[in-house]
Amino acid sequence: MIFLSLFLSIDWHQLLLQSVVGFNRYVLYYFLTLNTVYLLLFIVSLFEVVRFVRRTFFSDYQQILKSEMTWPISIIVPAHNEERGIVETVRSLLQLNYGEFEVLVVNDGSKDNTLERLVRAFDLRKTDRIYRRTLPTARVRGIYASLEVPNLVVVDKEQGGKSDALNTGINLSRYPLFCSVDADSVIEENALLRVVKPFMEHPEEMVAVGGIVRIVNGCEVRDGRVVRISLPRKALPVFQVVEYLRAFLSGRIGWSVLRSLLIISGAFGLYKKSDVVAVGGYDSFTDTEDLELVVKLHEHLKKQKTKYRIVFVPDPVCWTEVPERFKTLLLQRNRWHRGMLQSFSRHWRMLLNPRYGVIGTVALPYFLLFEVLGPFVEVLGYLSVILAYFLGILNMEFFLLFLLVAIFYGVFLSIAAVLLEEISFRRYPAWEDLARLIWYAVWENLGFRQLLALFKVKAFFDFILRRRRWGEMGHRGFQPAAPVAYR
Repeated sequence: MIFLSLFLSIDWHQLLLQSVVGFNRYVLYYFLTLNTVYLLLFIVSLFEVVRFVRRTFFSDYQQILKSEMTWPISIIVPAHNEERGIVETVRSLLQLNYGEFEVLVVNDGSKDNTLERLVRAFDLRKTDRIYRRTLPTARVRGIYASLEVPNLVVVDKEQGGKSDALNTGINLSRYPLFCSVDADSVIEENALLRVVKPFMEHPEEMVAVGGIVRIVNGCEVRDGRVVRISLPRKALPVFQVVEYLRAFLSGRIGWSVLRSLLIISGAFGLYKKSDVVAVGGYDSFTDTEDLELVVKLHEHLKKQKTKYRIVFVPDPVCWTEVPERFKTLLLQRNRWHRGMLQSFSRHWRMLLNPRYGVIGTVALPYFLLFEVLGPFVEVLGYLSVILAYFLGILNMEFFLLFLLVAIFYGVFLSIAAVLLEEISFRRYPAWEDLARLIWYAVWENLGFRQLLALFKVKAFFDFILRRRRWGEMGHRGFQPAAPVAYR
């Protein structure tokens, strides 16, 4: 009876109004903090990019190319159902401007003609090369090589997933550094020279280096090379161009400067093999094996009290294909966010632990507050503002301040990332492309960002329910260049 009387005595309408107003204020402070963190990272990145461009402008990569001290590299390409673009990818890799390297393509139980296309294109023959299982993997069915292309090896194995394919490549690799490259990607001719440079400068400390990933949709590819750079015609991939520029040129450069880089894209990253083998290689328990590997390396090396570096450099470019349909984008982002939650749950002991330095006290708390919990706050924040409007308690000054902090602050940061790209690297030289990028940088914050937040909320529940689905990208293949007219 006491509880009932207390329950009836509560003014529920007043409580609802106070809750909505209180939550809206919280969301306002949340967006202000989040975008200010982004701004600080952008400022750090701006200084680093200017320093990087000045330093590399006079760099002579020919010295790295000709030096006998340059580390040889094994390039590992995991491939599953990649028949549309795998030959172009391998051709682009074989044309890389680098001294000593090998290309290892791991056919991970493809059900299409990935293996047959490789065999025909490069005249491959099955060999009796011995396979040593330093890291445990699924069964290898055959190893193929060619006399015409001696630095190309193709491994055919039972399906075990991307991490298993990468571990297979590590087992077969001959060189102390390995570079992971996605099968739907093309890396630029001098990309290896640029990405190996940090290893040349700090050979004892360097463990991993990540390069920038750009979007190949809309570009023309000829003989495994991007010969004309242009923006995609469809809106969805252009939104992702803006998103990638902000993520790589602001986020990753900033975290790299702070010695807290947690992600090296699986599409293009260079690693010291001995350190990766020491942590057991790639894990199959997570859906983002690239993030998990970097976090594992941090944890292992911090425990060993080893002086090490894991960095991002913005000029070695990898061109990759992105989803052009919402359903494919949903599956991709669901997997990315689910994988981040899986890694976070596995390494939660590093959180706020001073033993792990900036990683434990700054980077992981940031990921918990803004990447794990952020999508919920963002989605509930928009709903709360709408609810406040219908309850008649939405203050116009608050609403304008909310728009300023939540939307226009984000627009400013997106445009700043686009302009940083134009000032420093100018990969999109046409003024039309620059105008389109700025236009989409505005609209990215008025629908696309909110859509991604919804995708992440769904991924959180999939993580709780232990649902795992990789999702096929549905590659269209690279857009071929127009034929050259000969006179």
